[in-house]
Amino acid sequence: FKVRVVLTAHPTQFYPGSVLGIITDLDKAIRNDDLLLIKKLLAQLGKTPFYKKKKPTPFDEAVSLIWYLENVFYHSVSKIYNYIQDNIYDGKPIDNEIIDLGFWPGGDRDGNPFVTTQITLDVAERLRQTILRNYYRDVRRLKRRFTFNGVQEILSRVEKRLYKHVIRSYEKINFSQKILLDELYAARDIIEKQHQSLFIEELNDFINKVRIFGFHFATLDIRQDSRVHHQAFTQIVTDLLATGDTTFPKNYHSLSEAEQIEILSLVKGKIEPSILSDEMSVSTIESIYALKTIQQRNGERGANRYIISNNQSALNVMQTFGMLNLCGFENELPVDVIPLFETVDDLENSSQVMRTLYSNHAYRYHLTKRKNKQTVMLGFSDGTKDGGYLMANWGIFKAKEALTKISREFDVEVIFFDGRGGPPARGGGKTHQFYASLGPTIEDKEIQLTIQGQTISSNFGTEESSQFNLEQLLSSGIKNEMFTKDQLNGHHRELIEDMALTSYKTYIDFKNHPQFLPYLEKMSTLKYYAKTNIGSRPSKRSTSDTLDFVSLRAIPFVGSWSQLKQNVPGFFGVGTALKKYEDAGRFDEIIEFYHASDFFRTLLENSMMSLKKSFFALTRYMANDPIFGDFWKLIYEEYSTTKRLLLKLAGYNELMEDFPVGKASIEIREKIVLPLLTIQQYALIKIQELQKKDPESEEIEVFEKMVMRSLFGNINASRNSA
Repeated sequence: FKVRVVLTAHPTQFYPGSVLGIITDLDKAIRNDDLLLIKKLLAQLGKTPFYKKKKPTPFDEAVSLIWYLENVFYHSVSKIYNYIQDNIYDGKPIDNEIIDLGFWPGGDRDGNPFVTTQITLDVAERLRQTILRNYYRDVRRLKRRFTFNGVQEILSRVEKRLYKHVIRSYEKINFSQKILLDELYAARDIIEKQHQSLFIEELNDFINKVRIFGFHFATLDIRQDSRVHHQAFTQIVTDLLATGDTTFPKNYHSLSEAEQIEILSLVKGKIEPSILSDEMSVSTIESIYALKTIQQRNGERGANRYIISNNQSALNVMQTFGMLNLCGFENELPVDVIPLFETVDDLENSSQVMRTLYSNHAYRYHLTKRKNKQTVMLGFSDGTKDGGYLMANWGIFKAKEALTKISREFDVEVIFFDGRGGPPARGGGKTHQFYASLGPTIEDKEIQLTIQGQTISSNFGTEESSQFNLEQLLSSGIKNEMFTKDQLNGHHRELIEDMALTSYKTYIDFKNHPQFLPYLEKMSTLKYYAKTNIGSRPSKRSTSDTLDFVSLRAIPFVGSWSQLKQNVPGFFGVGTALKKYEDAGRFDEIIEFYHASDFFRTLLENSMMSLKKSFFALTRYMANDPIFGDFWKLIYEEYSTTKRLLLKLAGYNELMEDFPVGKASIEIREKIVLPLLTIQQYALIKIQELQKKDPESEEIEVFEKMVMRSLFGNINASRNSA
């Protein structure tokens, strides 16, 4: 069993390095009860800018998140590993890293035109330089302990090599994880045989770090949208045919999907990007060559995963598989191709997609060379945006069950990679309870999930909080494996299926309401997310000036509802689904289900968290708005129904009654942000008034700045608003 946490750059993680350093120092000062230093650091924090005048580049985002790798994860991950090795394996070597780290900034091209091939290479090199710098520091410390004959010479040799590779980056790589480990094993052998194993635990700690982090620190994932791939690949085939290349038949474009898949399973070659006529095709192929370069410099784990977002078919996967094989990989392909299923329809179709892939002889052979493992990513964020809270979560649960079943049928171990955000509406909330409640019908040998936005700083911002939350993930997987039985009987499945369909219809009707998009555009902070200069990625995938729901990203979508304190994506449709059973006199069945199933209970408790973070008094003035008044009332009515019935279901008098710590945390945070939210609403009202009276007024810019400045504080204090 192992856990992989993947750090992603999203426009709700905005701490600059200077602020992160102050927070770290402040944490130490509080622990030491150094009141004078605490006072000075708070003053320093007050004078340090939080916001950026210019939009960060993807490289800037990467550098910001690498800070956490260097200063937090490097220590917390190794501490957990050492503890498990010493106390469970009696100090013996473990053939399992236990915790893997992944990294998206610099590799995630989906909807971000600013991620170039050079950026990808630069980020990978920065990761390499950072881990080697950490090793260099550790070796210098070890030299103070191991002053013995034979050992000192080895450590001095290692120190010199690390110094050279940290100070300047070599084109030719003559140093690797294996070479370093061989040196350290030799040193350990001398210490054991000649020096009574003195201080050996310190050397073992360093050896473990090198085994876990290699020369890559974190695996840089490459990601691109299937629709972009399709366009790029279509052009690649056209360009190859134009040169007289015979890799593809001349009628390739007119072939059926099954025929194209068969051809794609056999293609091999080495495309020269220079022969391609389309910029996106060149960029796509160059990103694959960059992946090869990274593997040569950082080791295979430096970049060995290619994620296809918005994956809709087996052809989407095979196009990527084909492109990889057309980039000069000899013999075995050292890359995992990972489909990402996001929409309700794609989730339902996911098992059939994988059946097609598993049945393809070339792809199945590829999996045998990848230890018979297939990673599948599932998107909670876009799933909720597409189908509402209940349908998305139940749809993902069913998809995981179906994918587990089909994978076991083909003797493949499926690994689920969850694209989760901070709030329940994006798959967040009580993560430990979620993974501990899945049951035996879902493969659970590994937990993989994205850590996004301010969740990185709030849950993994210090060594202690990082260690705690990583341990929670590890324990949740073990608990699910050891103790969680199948809690969903046939009747339970009928209930949740019906509730999901009811909530789905309610949510779709709401989404299709003529005021839905105008309300978001005019009454929320949606359009201001793109102006905050927090993240490098545009807030929507398309370049159109008009608001298009399909291209709208989940983060500003969920975040905008959060800023309104309405949190619609985390509850809308749940109340209507529950009310259906109350009206039919069958609510006792839902109560029995709630108490019998950890999964169902966790699902609704997370929705309860969304309700707890809602505060409709803030926007009650909208009820009198001549255009949006009825729409606001529609939202409030669903909120009230959901709140009433969840309280009835749980037997609570207050939301989150059984979770006093979480409840108190939310209440404290909500009090902190309320003044900022009030200022924000005032500014939005003034902007609307001025736009009606004098669209050219200079005051509009002033109030827009108020909205954006309040966004920073609200996002951070809310902890998991998006």
